[in-house]
Amino acid sequence: MATRSRHISERIDRPAAAVYEYASDPANLPTWAPGLGDAVENVGGQWFVQTPSGRVGFVFVGRNEYGVLDHEVTLPSGEVVYNPMRVIPDGDACEVVFTLRRLPDVSDEEFDRDAGLVQADLARLKRILESAGRTG
Repeated sequence: MATRSRHISERIDRPAAAVYEYASDPANLPTWAPGLGDAVENVGGQWFVQTPSGRVGFVFVGRNEYGVLDHEVTLPSGEVVYNPMRVIPDGDACEVVFTLRRLPDVSDEEFDRDAGLVQADLARLKRILESAGRTG
């Protein structure tokens, strides 16, 4: 059970639907969240990414009209970590919010480091999508 949560967000100057479409595609994950892993594969409908800690499985909630990108990550140990994530419309732009949950065995330093990594991933997502918006 999580002991504390931190909401990490980034405003992206692109329509929520475009951000959702890109971020919900697991094949795009290594591009905007390379810390999770540098290659993904789909095996029998299940997505996996190779990380420094080993092979990790992940699954997003089903496609939806609400911008929900919650996903579960199955660690090499078999532990499943639930990660809430949303794309929230704001006019012609949106805000992406990731809720980082601190697990009981995670130190303050590790939690802060993880928050920094998530913030960097969301900033990268912003750069990619805003750049794509300028070129097409």
